[in-house]
This record gives sequence, structure tokens and C-alpha cells, in this order.
Amino acid sequence: MERLLEAVTAVVCLVSPEKVRALAGAIRKIGDAKANAALSDVVGTATAKAVVDRLVDAWRSTSVGSGELASMLLAAGHALESVSKQQSIELVWTGPTTPFVSARRTEQALLQVIGAARQTLFVTSFVAYDVSTIVKALNDAISRGVNVSMLLESSQDHGGSITFDVIGKMRALVPSAKLYAWRERAAPFADGRVHAKVAVADGAVCFITSANLTGHAMDRNMEAGVLLTGGQIPRLLHEHLQALVDTKTVSPV
Repeated sequence: MERLLEAVTAVVCLVSPEKVRALAGAIRKIGDAKANAALSDVVGTATAKAVVDRLVDAWRSTSVGSGELASMLLAAGHALESVSKQQSIELVWTGPTTPFVSARRTEQALLQVIGAARQTLFVTSFVAYDVSTIVKALNDAISRGVNVSMLLESSQDHGGSITFDVIGKMRALVPSAKLYAWRERAAPFADGRVHAKVAVADGAVCFITSANLTGHAMDRNMEAGVLLTGGQIPRLLHEHLQALVDTKTVSPV
């Protein structure tokens, strides 16, 4: 049965929902004649045909009936469609690209998250400078009533590791944002840094990236990240960042 379940999963992950439904319909028509089942013609590509052939082969080694298998395919397909609607995950990449993999660019993804915010927006970065488009988007978000919070690394003069005052610079550029720093760093985090680079809007969409809020990171560096819409991760990230504020792990500056 485990082999059949794996084969069903492989089919619904590869084949379109319409083809899954067509395949289920064809299986129902087979009835008890699964020994002679030939279903690969329902799908088009060679890869899909191979996956369907593996499904049929796994099916033949079980006592599962045609109606039951058809229902398994439909249920698995429905579950996958539901999850896909609840959450989407996109690759984000800045730097050299290839014609083989499509990906969103870092600045595009970050602007999308900021633009999606309607109530809350929390952004974290190690440093922040030379990002005029991001600064404008943050101020636009504040203008439409979004509560914007930012957690940044402190300068050396304020107990951090950066040679210049990133927080002071950001305060001048986005004066209505709530700015936070990680000042009280108890063991084992005494020498820790704010190295997380994330943005989360309304607990509904988030961007997790290697990129700092800098012009080079937006346009020139090789940076990677993921953009997640829906699902638990944006909500959990929002809750965690808010908990850092509520527990005074990070403090307003």
C-alpha cells in the first residue's frame, strides 16, 4: 500500500488537476480489469506517462479496487489544490541568471511585501542604506495607515558592530517607523548580531532573504530568498517578531 500511496502522490504532484480527474474517470471505467489497465494515454508528456505507468504497476500489487483508487487520486489532488491556494512559495534571486530557472528579483519581492501590508509590516536587516525605492515604499505604507516596525543592527557607538549609525539614518529617512535594536544580549548571545533579513506583512506574506537593505543587495550582489504567501510561516514569523518586542528582547530606539 505504501508504494501505491507514493505513486498516487507522484501523479497528483506532476499532472494537472484536469488530467488527474480524467485519469480517475478512466480508472473507474476499468472496473476489475486492472491487470490489463493501460492509462498512460490519458496524459501527454513522456515523464507523466512514466509516472502513470508506475501508478498502474503499484496498483496491480494491491487489492485496491478501481473505484477506491479513483477516489484516492481525486482526494489527493483536491488536497494539493487546497494547499496550493492557501500558500504559494516563490524563489527570489538577484545576481547572474540562467534561461533554465525563473525567479523573482530581490527588490521586486520586497516591494511586493511592503505594498501588500494593510495593518502591520515588520522588516529586519543588518544594515540599511542606498535603497530609495524601499524607503519610498515604507513611507507610502505609513501614509496608508500601516504600522511599520524595523529591527536593525546598532552602531559601535551604541553597543553594536556597525561603524556608522544605521538606525539614526533610517530614522531620518522613515521618521514614522518604529525602530528597534537588540541591546541586551545575554549569554549565549553576548556577541550576537542582528543578521536576520526578513519582511512580513499582516502575518500573511513574508520574504526571507540573504539580502541586506542595500543598493548592492537589491541590484548587484548574488542573493537568494523565498517569498511566501499564505500558510503558517508568515503568521509564525509575525508572532515571533512581535514577541521579541513584547518580551523586551529588542527595545525601541
